[in-house]
Amino acid sequence: MIRMLLSLAFMALFPLVCHANLTGDITMYHVVQGDTIEGIGAKLGVKWSHIVEENRLDTKSLLRIGQKLRVNTIKIIPKIKERGILINVPDKMLYFFKERRLEMAFPVGLGMPVAADKTDWRTPVGLFEVRNKQKNPKWFVPKSIQQEMAREGKPVEKVISPGPDNPLGRHVIRTSLSGIEIHETIWPTSVYQFRSHGCVRMLPEHMEKLFKEVEIATPGEIIYVPVKFALSDRGRYYLEVHRDIYRKGVDLGGEARRLIEKAGAIHRVDWKKVEKIVREKKGIAEDITL
Repeated sequence: MIRMLLSLAFMALFPLVCHANLTGDITMYHVVQGDTIEGIGAKLGVKWSHIVEENRLDTKSLLRIGQKLRVNTIKIIPKIKERGILINVPDKMLYFFKERRLEMAFPVGLGMPVAADKTDWRTPVGLFEVRNKQKNPKWFVPKSIQQEMAREGKPVEKVISPGPDNPLGRHVIRTSLSGIEIHETIWPTSVYQFRSHGCVRMLPEHMEKLFKEVEIATPGEIIYVPVKFALSDRGRYYLEVHRDIYRKGVDLGGEARRLIEKAGAIHRVDWKKVEKIVREKKGIAEDITL
């Protein structure tokens, strides 16, 4: 079923069904003024190249206001939490749970892979809790970023006051992981990308919604799961494969086979589709049922 979504300004991807580890749908997005393909991808949590491919768009042509774009926003929820925040690095998504139910899911921007000069901006994995949250924060620039500013010949700033030039935006959630914050970004197209210095970037409208729900001491976890497999309540098997962006040496094909075998579905899936999904690593949840 294609769901017609007229407004996605406060996009939250809710579960298709309560008992399946899936969220999102096949949607029709209506282009509004100011939209770009990159911006739509950041808003919906989809690679812009997939939007181009799915809709056979000419990247040299401008989008038209009112233009309809078919977008697959289906995601496999990598893990069910009792409550709190779950961030999966490879799929660049943040999931928020209450009473083992997914309440919200948002695309996020995460840390860059290790640079040629060995600088490590990767978003770390691990358990955390929310230490505090703040509106209109100052940004105390970390020394590592001050050093980067100096290397690039930029003015070195130690503190940036609240305002439109503050990279933290209007809302920040500080975690117990050293130097890792969940914050609004002033660079919207960096969301659903690996462009940060390790922090978790969110679109302003998404961050505002999460900020209202998160409390001090809310538990959280950052995980690294590039291969996800799920059975929907309709009896359909889905596989979602992402790049091993941080080069952790994950055997993507081997992990896909392990998950399928563990579910007892080895004779119920199309292995040619499985191989294609592993090879392409599109990061899209696709039906692999025979």
